[in-house]
Amino acid sequence: MNLSGWRSKIEEINSLGLTEIALFLTGLGKEERKDLYDVLENTPISSIPHVHLRTDMALDEIDYLSDKYKVEAFNLHSSTEFPLQYDYGKYASKIFLENCYVVPGESELQKFGGLCIDFSHWEEKKLENDQNYCEKMERAVANYMIGCAHVSAIKDRPIPVVINSKIKEFSSHVLESMHELDYIKKYKKYLPNIISIELENPIQEQLEAKKYLENIINTVS
Repeated sequence: MNLSGWRSKIEEINSLGLTEIALFLTGLGKEERKDLYDVLENTPISSIPHVHLRTDMALDEIDYLSDKYKVEAFNLHSSTEFPLQYDYGKYASKIFLENCYVVPGESELQKFGGLCIDFSHWEEKKLENDQNYCEKMERAVANYMIGCAHVSAIKDRPIPVVINSKIKEFSSHVLESMHELDYIKKYKKYLPNIISIELENPIQEQLEAKKYLENIINTVS
């Protein structure tokens, strides 16, 4: 498997003739995002239903994405992890807060559209028997709209994370076996209309994962 940066993903988009993607901007600074937008202009992409924002993004950048690509849902991490730098009130109803290492609190969720579920983080906390985290998630999904979601891989044992090899996690952005997506069967009742695959695999492999997930979702249990 050849993991690569966003520029090679653009090459795949062009070769595959894709017209719709989800866009995860979490690893890109302002200047690199500008480069990405310029390159995207010359691809077949006409629709980006879901964008993962960064808190260093000013409103004009969000305006551009919303207007050009008909974005239906944005997501952010909790401000306890990444404090807000701008007032996103204009887009509050379309912004959904993600459960990452913490579950967004009610005071935050009330200010935005609701919840963006990262299912791999939730499943990881279950595997770690983090009852406090799981109880907070159960309350959140019971009381707030689920506007969008992320799906990543869940390994059968914790593995070192890329940014810090001393930390080991079940959740991974690298898929090695389709069975690492089987955990989604447990969460079918929480699936929203917009579900984005959060993987670093080549897009062709992500499309295969998409078909696998569609089969899980469409199979009557």
